[in-house]
Amino acid sequence: MLAAVGSQIKLARLRRNITSVEMAQRTSLGRNTIVRIEAGDERVAMGSYFRVLIALGLDRDILLLAKDDELGRQLQDAKLITRRRATSK
Repeated sequence: MLAAVGSQIKLARLRRNITSVEMAQRTSLGRNTIVRIEAGDERVAMGSYFRVLIALGLDRDILLLAKDDELGRQLQDAKLITRRRATSK
């Protein structure tokens, strides 16, 4: 998945006609870090990915992560189901 994210970041950079050197300058990251981000390198800190998104004007997209957590809601709802006790005799 990180490879897909990196690829999308690279496409966004290219659509804006920003070179990797310019991106490195805008984010105060090294050019090699930009290349690693665009390759989806998992060793790059999330903060660096976020700095690139800010430079691209895509920082609001990060808010979409886990916005609609369907599995989490199902698990939460499962805990809310109360069991009926047997009637006492």
